[in-house]
Amino acid sequence: MLTCKKHGFKTMNPLKISLYIVVALLALLGLTLLSGTNKLGDGKEQDGFSVYNSVIKYPTVETFFKDVSISKEQKKAFKGIVENIGSVVEDEKKIPDFTKIDSTKIERLHYPGPAGEFIQKLRTQLQAPNCRIIHYGDSQLEGDRISAYLRNRLQTLYGGSGPGFIPIKQEYHQVSAVVTPSENWLRYASFDPSKPRFANKNYGAYLSVSRFTPVYDAVADSVASPELVPVKATINISPSSKQYAKLKTYTSIGLHYGNTTVPVSIKVYNDGALLKEEMLVSDGNYHCYKINVPTTPANLQIEMEATESPDFYGLTLDGSESILLDNVAMRGSSGTVFANLNSESFGGMYQQLQPKILIFQFGGNTVPYLKDSLEVKNYTGYLKNQINWVRRKAPDASIIFVGPSDMATTINGEIKSYALLPYLDAQLKESCLSNNIAYWSMFKAMGGENSMPYWVDQKLAGSDYTHFTAPGTKIISELFFTALHIDLKSIK
Repeated sequence: MLTCKKHGFKTMNPLKISLYIVVALLALLGLTLLSGTNKLGDGKEQDGFSVYNSVIKYPTVETFFKDVSISKEQKKAFKGIVENIGSVVEDEKKIPDFTKIDSTKIERLHYPGPAGEFIQKLRTQLQAPNCRIIHYGDSQLEGDRISAYLRNRLQTLYGGSGPGFIPIKQEYHQVSAVVTPSENWLRYASFDPSKPRFANKNYGAYLSVSRFTPVYDAVADSVASPELVPVKATINISPSSKQYAKLKTYTSIGLHYGNTTVPVSIKVYNDGALLKEEMLVSDGNYHCYKINVPTTPANLQIEMEATESPDFYGLTLDGSESILLDNVAMRGSSGTVFANLNSESFGGMYQQLQPKILIFQFGGNTVPYLKDSLEVKNYTGYLKNQINWVRRKAPDASIIFVGPSDMATTINGEIKSYALLPYLDAQLKESCLSNNIAYWSMFKAMGGENSMPYWVDQKLAGSDYTHFTAPGTKIISELFFTALHIDLKSIK
């Protein structure tokens, strides 16, 4: 003990403090020798001490010293992939020189049956005068992520322009075009559990609806309906200044709507000058109101007025030909909502859109809730039925399924992949190939099991260990495009 002469009080000996810290750490380490693995009620395991019917979490010696980070081999392989395509990612106009890329380090697509037949059909569809691709997925696609990068690559290669589908009322930041609705617009989505489902199940091919008046109950509001006053609503559209150049060019604007039961007037302006003035078709069926212009409008405004809003399924902003790619992001969805939709309305939109290629990207929202292998098989089987429901509306379309990324969670104090994720990836692949669907494993493309922590460390994924950052989105998008384009080039 030391004495401070100036203030007259005693101070602790630094040696004793250090000794105390060492003893405390050794005691904590010693507790790992006593800690064990305990079975929980749901069949899972948890390291720690069992106290009555509870478990106090505490690591064992094995888990305390275990390294579950990505292996040196995985790091080397991933680094090689990034070095091979990294320079390409920085140049949106450049197509990779595949003679200089070691394709053995790139996760390739897997095809059903004779791969050559599937790839040849795919290339023929991409080279068609109009090739609409609809990319359905979960929150990994929000804001046109992944889709925008793939669209730009394909439009650079095969021609085309425009960002495709844009919701009118948006629930997330959208950078592919500036679409600003008036404040009275409301949004309803088939995959949104926070709002009541439409009784008619009519959400269209893009699975969401925007309206400028609420949904009225036909019986309860029948007395009040004659007293409804006309309501005005506007939609302002202009090119984005933050996206690829090709996405800023569109000359064919489609306003998709249905369930129109009252007269609806519509006026279209460009920079304040009136272009069109008409009435929407009010027969209750699906229709597409088309606005064709010679050049991209700098500031297009659509103004509508009615006592009751139709259901608007969204806008399509397209070029006149070649690749048209729609991004349909469904936050929280596992891809199991399609078969619950109105088949007639969905099919009617598909007859108008004529999609030639469908891309499904689901699975991530199911991963945290899978308890055993039986639940994995049940999910993959149910998902196959959902895709087949959509396929019946576009029987000639080629279908590609993109599996979930690696996802990490904390298990016994360690950040590692969900236990059933590798099995889910394998089962999705098997299910797709047996159902004439091509499959790409995003999980393996990232580096496989426990690769997500490495992506987070490299700032390619967020701290939720689930979603990609902007740089990570570019990398994973280029990995998919590169795998696809290598195969398309292989067919003579």
